[in-house]
Amino acid sequence: MTDPQQDMAPTTLSHYINDWAEKTPERTFFISTDTGDELSFLQLQQHCQSLASQFVQLGYQPGDKVSVFMPNCQTTAVMLLGVMAAGLVVNPINLLAQASQLRHILEHSDTRLVLTTAELAGRLQPLLDDIDREIALVVLDPQAREVPRLVAQDNAGTNGQTLSDTTSPDMPALLMYTSGTTGVPKGVVLTHNNLTANARFITEAHQLTAQDRVLGSLPLFHINALVVTLLTPLIHGGSVAMTPRFSLASFWDDARRYACTWINVVPTIVAYLLNDERPQDTRSLESIRFCRTASASLPPDHLTRFQQRFGISIIETMGLTETAAPAFSNPLDPAQRRLGSVGKPSGCQARVIDDNGIELADHEHGEIVLSGPQVMLEYYKQPDTTAETFTADGWLRTGDIGYRDSDGYYFIVGRAKELIIKGGENIAPREIDEAIVRHPSVLDAAAVGVPHEEYGQDIAVYLVLRESQDFDEDDLREHCLNELGHYKSPSRFVVVDDLPRGPSGKVQRLKLLDMS
Repeated sequence: MTDPQQDMAPTTLSHYINDWAEKTPERTFFISTDTGDELSFLQLQQHCQSLASQFVQLGYQPGDKVSVFMPNCQTTAVMLLGVMAAGLVVNPINLLAQASQLRHILEHSDTRLVLTTAELAGRLQPLLDDIDREIALVVLDPQAREVPRLVAQDNAGTNGQTLSDTTSPDMPALLMYTSGTTGVPKGVVLTHNNLTANARFITEAHQLTAQDRVLGSLPLFHINALVVTLLTPLIHGGSVAMTPRFSLASFWDDARRYACTWINVVPTIVAYLLNDERPQDTRSLESIRFCRTASASLPPDHLTRFQQRFGISIIETMGLTETAAPAFSNPLDPAQRRLGSVGKPSGCQARVIDDNGIELADHEHGEIVLSGPQVMLEYYKQPDTTAETFTADGWLRTGDIGYRDSDGYYFIVGRAKELIIKGGENIAPREIDEAIVRHPSVLDAAAVGVPHEEYGQDIAVYLVLRESQDFDEDDLREHCLNELGHYKSPSRFVVVDDLPRGPSGKVQRLKLLDMS
């Protein structure tokens, strides 16, 4: 059996698929929570082998792009893994993308084939008709148990080709476009080694074994779900119980029913679970070793309340699409975690630099930069943007402003583009967010800078109230004065039903100004 602590030599996804299929063929790899259907490691290998053969019959070459525009299901998981294992580049497309973003991705990615469902095909066909090159569209059944058919005949196994023949560690495997909250989405290119290296780092950081099963309820078109919940079990021989989408009504029931040992969520899900007033038998959750959060900052108050209510400790992590998900992680040992910190570098190196690229001392605020095997190859067909994203000595600029404490833990205070500059003073929106969600009537909050004649910018806060709570502006202003002081207290409050978020759970702050 493969040792999770094996050496970190570059490797491919097909290596792990073949390895587990040979050594533990009947072990379950994937469970669909809506149907209860299970997929073993051997079945996964067979499906991927069949797909590789079909791609050969279709005339596809290594490096060709295949887009997947599908919801969470077994078919989607098989297609994502099968495309990459065959030596092609998979392009998962965000189901929430607007038509203009969809068209850009379909054209810019050079995709040759788009896989989708009957329900979603209508959104794609008009866009494909408008693109001046041939792009095949294949409609798949998301509930199918058999290997998806892309061609009429499947001669898998007759051409002598194996998965490992077609891939190498430095080959591109994934083309994933960023959410594009501002401007045109950028296509992040990640290699097999980028993906498998980070999946190994996750395995090691959380000490995952073949007995571990993760509950995955995040969309597979996002880097977090793809790497953390789908690829990581390939490293340690574990499994994933995948839901079609996050459901507050069934979340804990699914975790119990499928004996999950850990859960992977974003802060928005934590807030929803805390707002659920239905009682939970915490004794039935004892098999869950930890809850892992990522993709956006988690208010410390939410972390503390979650752990107290459900008896499940939270491991905060942080990463980017450009780093194949996590680049930082808090330790598995709860006693070593730092509240409010994203943890220590996970399989990579990190620095904090000033505007001139000079490394800063502990506790000094600057931009966090990264270097390591999980850092992306490039932005697809954007050499200038790629060059601008790396420092002169090759470190990835994250765009996150933060600091490192004297023990090596990193803290994020905001995005460089989202800092509120009031009267020349930099104010981190996260500090405002965390203070406001400590008010008992507030479920979620996000601060943003708004124009001001004297200060340049002032602070506005968009907030979501808890159920059955009324907005009391005077009380909230008093709360802010106590928590933040006069200068950092918001001048304006806007109550909304929901905050605009990308699939990762990050608040799209620049969209907030359009909601007032």
